[in-house]
Amino acid sequence: MPLTVSAAPHIHGGKSSSFIMYLVLLSLLPAAVAGTYIFGLRAAALMLVTVLSSVAAEAVWQILCKKPVTVKDGSAAVTGLLLAFCLPVTLPYWMAMLGGVFSVIIAKALFGGLGHNFMNPALCGRAFLMASFPAAMTTWALPLSRASLLGADAATGATPLAEPMRAVPLKDLFLGTTGGCIGETSAVALLIGAVFLLATRVISLHVPVAFLSSAAFFGWMMSPGGLFHGNPLQSILTGGVILGAFFMATDYVTGPLTRKGQVIFGIGCGALTMLIRRFGAYPEGVTYAILLMNAVSPLIDRFVTTKPYGKGGARHA
Repeated sequence: MPLTVSAAPHIHGGKSSSFIMYLVLLSLLPAAVAGTYIFGLRAAALMLVTVLSSVAAEAVWQILCKKPVTVKDGSAAVTGLLLAFCLPVTLPYWMAMLGGVFSVIIAKALFGGLGHNFMNPALCGRAFLMASFPAAMTTWALPLSRASLLGADAATGATPLAEPMRAVPLKDLFLGTTGGCIGETSAVALLIGAVFLLATRVISLHVPVAFLSSAAFFGWMMSPGGLFHGNPLQSILTGGVILGAFFMATDYVTGPLTRKGQVIFGIGCGALTMLIRRFGAYPEGVTYAILLMNAVSPLIDRFVTTKPYGKGGARHA
């Protein structure tokens, strides 16, 4: 009987990549609805633009390269929606479209497509837009409820990250009634999606818990108001920490394989996020923290992967 020799893993988990992608899309719906409610229909339109541009870019690329068109697997749609979550609602549509194309073609397709990219495509797209259009990417719209109090249909203002010394009511951070990106402001909506991913076993708690714990600790320690004077809850509820911890850093392809490696990865993401917030040029650091940890993920795997018996590993009875 012929044997098939291949690299690990050798046991199928019962979920196809396509099925997992559609579960992720379902988990993102609460945040998408919340973003539309908080910032208006333009948020929904921007999400549609990034999703369609990402899907179209992948289809066109695969047709031109004479490869099977795999847009039905949902990975491009997930990339587009996550990218939209990282954008201000005021961003011009053509910039959002360009970000979707960059995410799929440059950060994913050029490396071989799904399962071969070494960095999170959506975050690569956001980093590209931030470097190319910094003014547009840092113009934040206030929630419609606050804009109406000012007597305007829409208004711009600073986010909590831009004013780190100002105490923001935790209720506002939980519900999302603050300025920020489309999909990151409502902690409640994101946590609903996170619970769904955990319940369906799409993700585990190793990376998110390590990420959030590390961010809370370093946010408390490295406060602009002095050493160990920060607010840990405000550190993890502002910006994209929850979005990054549950939906970005848990990406199968760009993170470590082992549980120990995932904990190290999460701790690194949280620490780098707070270091960039405290000392970097931009108030937010989630994007660059995760991308940097994506780059060292293979190195983490190299040092924490269990060695097989006969190669230095422990012998088990």
